[in-house]
Amino acid sequence: MELQQMRYVLAVAETNSFTRAAQRCLVVQSALSHQIARLERELGARLFDRTSRRVRLTPAGEAFLPAARQCLDAAERAAAEVAAAVGEVRGRLAVGLIPTVAAVDIPRALHDFRRRYPQVRVSLRVGASEDLVEQVKQGTLDVAFLGLPTTARPQGVTTRELARDRLVAVVAPDHPLVGEPAVTLRRLSTEVFVDLPAGTAGRAQSDQAFAAAGLVRDVAFEVTTADLIARLVGQGLGVAMLPSAYAPQLAGVVTIEVADAPARVEYIVWSRFSLTPAATAFLDVLDLTPEP
Repeated sequence: MELQQMRYVLAVAETNSFTRAAQRCLVVQSALSHQIARLERELGARLFDRTSRRVRLTPAGEAFLPAARQCLDAAERAAAEVAAAVGEVRGRLAVGLIPTVAAVDIPRALHDFRRRYPQVRVSLRVGASEDLVEQVKQGTLDVAFLGLPTTARPQGVTTRELARDRLVAVVAPDHPLVGEPAVTLRRLSTEVFVDLPAGTAGRAQSDQAFAAAGLVRDVAFEVTTADLIARLVGQGLGVAMLPSAYAPQLAGVVTIEVADAPARVEYIVWSRFSLTPAATAFLDVLDLTPEP
């Protein structure tokens, strides 16, 4: 079994197409198909069901995929470690982040990182804090930027607190509250809300604050990205509560202080067991070099 065969299988699984997989891997389709067929013969099982209209993994393919990813990650990590031993940082850097990260200017940090380490491939994944922590534990992310209520702290990972912030109300420019110096949770509870999905850490910050005040609110729209929250708010479909350090980035809305606003903490986390050379270099760019 060869690493290249595993790469071909992964490419087909991710693109659901032999043609697109071949284009991604920069090989002719016949060569890719031949190598996958050869691997299937070696394994004694078909990895894909192929029809003229679609390609999908078989149960055997579903079972094969996680192990193939682990092998490819291990091979890539080994090559990166060898390069680091001779003073060269390469490989991949997988960064997870919440939609409202504000403690670090991510584009600027990546610009500085890329300038210093141009041979590192970078992938960014936006998600909910709890999902990002699990991905760091599993090794699919190297580092992640989180936002959590003050009552929570990431578990099972190495954690650094980056900043603390309070939420502000975000309303449409023609909303009756515009011009008010501050508003209370009780006043906001009479409004319709646009918020992150229930069960996420970003949503919990507001849910806990309203519950602690004995208030009930109507969340009519659940959205996974902060920019879409702002667009819905700008159309007058509801109000929102977002971190004060992040809200100024949004266009077409107005922010108002909340007198009894909930707070949140931003963290950066990484694996407590090991770091790739690229992840160590990224933390160094952020002046967060881990202690030996």
